[in-house]
Amino acid sequence: MDDIKRYPTPRALPLASSRRSRTFVALAAMGIVSFFFFVHIRPLAALHTTPVVTTPLKTHPQPRPEAAVGKQQAAPLVPLEAHIMSKCPDARDCLRDMVLPVMQRVYDKVNFTLSFIGTPDADSGVACKHGPAECMGNIIELCAADLYPDPKTYLGFTMCISMKYSDIPKRELIESCALEHAVDFKALNDCAARDDGAYGTDMLRNSVQRTSKAGVKMSCTVRLDEEIYCIRDGGEWVDCPKGPGVQELVAAIEQKYSSSK
Repeated sequence: MDDIKRYPTPRALPLASSRRSRTFVALAAMGIVSFFFFVHIRPLAALHTTPVVTTPLKTHPQPRPEAAVGKQQAAPLVPLEAHIMSKCPDARDCLRDMVLPVMQRVYDKVNFTLSFIGTPDADSGVACKHGPAECMGNIIELCAADLYPDPKTYLGFTMCISMKYSDIPKRELIESCALEHAVDFKALNDCAARDDGAYGTDMLRNSVQRTSKAGVKMSCTVRLDEEIYCIRDGGEWVDCPKGPGVQELVAAIEQKYSSSK
């Protein structure tokens, strides 16, 4: 809102002169108000949904382009999934060299899931290849996804700690990456410790079972539309019919997305 301008008080005028002046001032004021109404108020009113009382124009309404676009149904997102182990160097390479670059380009066309590899045990727990520390790292990454469902946040955090995978789940690493990616460290800790650890363990167990049902055993396995697309194992890309390149995966996603419209 514009600041109110203060003008000096005019000196007293003779009665006749005063009347003429008042008439002139009134006419001038009406002119100024009309000017600002038509020049300033009406264009701004078009930006708001509140109707402005004006003389209606006798024209036939035309549909707005955006309204027509809004009626079109968006294509379903393409499923993209990475199956990893948090303390695995292949998981680091896979996220860094394929998953993140692809997500940066087609983030709005995929439904991304980060799943984990392990073995459910008879006590409703999970055994991890690299020991309990890896299970804890898996749970921390699942908690990040649970608290921040947007992959731009939790995937960035996961990539951050994966760069120093051998230090997972040391507090210094987790706290540093949480700060870097605007993740609440206390909330992460509370999630991992919730229900005496049962909440995080259940999430990990469900994730491991999902991986098992998909027939995935190697970290890192990338699946596109529920089919294995490429595997990173032993520092090499294997079983990648279309190659491990980012552009190839982006093209495959865009093709599936376009064909589903």
